[in-house]
Amino acid sequence: MPMSSPAIPRALVLAVSLAIVACSGTADADGTRPAAEKRRPDKTRPQITAPSSTAPAAEKPRITGGPNRPVQLPDPPFTSTPFATFNEPWAMTFLPDGRLLVTEKRGQLRLFDPATKTTGTVTGVPTVQYGGQGGFGDVVLHPQFASNRYVYLSYAEAGPNSTRGATVVRAQLTLDANGGGSLGTPQVIWRQTPKVTGEGHYGHRIAFGADGKLWITSSDRQKMTPAQDMASSLGKLVRLNDDGSTPSDNPFFAQGGAAAQTWTLGHRNMLGIAFDGAGKLWVHEMGPAGGDELNLIERGTNYGWPVVSEGNHYDGAPIPDHDTRPEFNAPEVAWRTTIAPAGFIIYSGNLFPYFRGDGFIGGLASQALIRIKFNGNTAREIQRYSMGRRIREVEQGPDGAIWLLEDGSSGRLLKLTPVPM
Repeated sequence: MPMSSPAIPRALVLAVSLAIVACSGTADADGTRPAAEKRRPDKTRPQITAPSSTAPAAEKPRITGGPNRPVQLPDPPFTSTPFATFNEPWAMTFLPDGRLLVTEKRGQLRLFDPATKTTGTVTGVPTVQYGGQGGFGDVVLHPQFASNRYVYLSYAEAGPNSTRGATVVRAQLTLDANGGGSLGTPQVIWRQTPKVTGEGHYGHRIAFGADGKLWITSSDRQKMTPAQDMASSLGKLVRLNDDGSTPSDNPFFAQGGAAAQTWTLGHRNMLGIAFDGAGKLWVHEMGPAGGDELNLIERGTNYGWPVVSEGNHYDGAPIPDHDTRPEFNAPEVAWRTTIAPAGFIIYSGNLFPYFRGDGFIGGLASQALIRIKFNGNTAREIQRYSMGRRIREVEQGPDGAIWLLEDGSSGRLLKLTPVPM
């Protein structure tokens, strides 16, 4: 994929931004507004796919039932079992003892025990700014959680003059004997800059790499043009040390400020982040009307938003495609009709051996679990499992089961296990 300069000349950004703002919409990026198909010329784009709702029969996963005896898996090849219900759940992560931390958007951190199906509360969480897409966000454990007890949380934080911004804090988790716990020694390690008005596109998904670096998706807050402004952290993928300091090997470190924290730029609303088995980083993001993307992350590159997109504005006004501007990094997968992606894992367990190495994306508007097949630096959708509800979060359990959180005020926690063969 082409490498690009870190930013577009200011004159060009200004001209493009004025044109885009004039025709843009403010619909909910969770896919609650209908998306229009993008009208495209007749052309071949090998790296861009528009998969159908289900894979052709030949692409369905198979397992071997003996020499020359392939066995077709049932569709879907899993059973879904409800375990609990939460109030607007957003994210989850497993503790070493098998219990789950679950964030609820209004500002609660829950501790759930799958063995007893009991739910407790963790106190000491930060005050969140709830509203629109804002509130409590992601929760992940430090790679050395067993020794340092650090939990990382993201949330929408209030600022002056009705502004808001994404924030990441780390704190030490203490569990009690009553099925709950508390957070202590909180430390803010990153803030989105600048804080702006509005209630959309925080992103604030968190992941740790194998090298212990902390990755944060910082979405564009529906302001669009700051995604190309290196003085702003909006529309950027951020890379930090675990204490919030900036690694000196970041691509724009010498520029200082928000640029120093930036790994890639030109993003819209990134709500899923995962490393594959080879250590490659993949991030998905919501497009405008259509144009949802799955991107392979490459150091220092520019993904083009809002100058290019595989979707259109909500009022139907066109946005140039990536292939009109080859200096921008194009997505590996783009959906012409929105799936509204949320949550993301790349499966590495043993319970579903036929899924190993595949990605799973939760679908909000599509109300589905979307299976992705990777092949080196390429990817494609090969299966779509209808779940009948908006899927907010996907996680892999300690035993290899796949866990889902439904979106909304009565969002269920679901455990997916293989159908007996």
